[in-house]
Amino acid sequence: MYIGRPDVRGVTSFLDGYDAATRRSGRPLLDGFHEWLITIHIGRQNSFAWWVLIELIALPDHDHADALTPEQESCVLEVLFDLLDTFLAERETAA
Repeated sequence: MYIGRPDVRGVTSFLDGYDAATRRSGRPLLDGFHEWLITIHIGRQNSFAWWVLIELIALPDHDHADALTPEQESCVLEVLFDLLDTFLAERETAA
């Protein structure tokens, strides 16, 4: 996949755009992902965007006002793709 920038912002922007496009076709990619993250990994209701939840899960001790280091970016991306793969697999088997 080509995302333009190989960082968290680039990947999450790509996924949001892809989700918007798939909503038009009737099968949104990220439908239920935010709620799944809250239920499975956060445990309490909040209004953070899904990409913020991923960062909280990947880097629970990180001061989120600070920019991410390259190592932190890699960690967040790894967690993002692992969680997204798990979510999509669970959604597929539930359908």
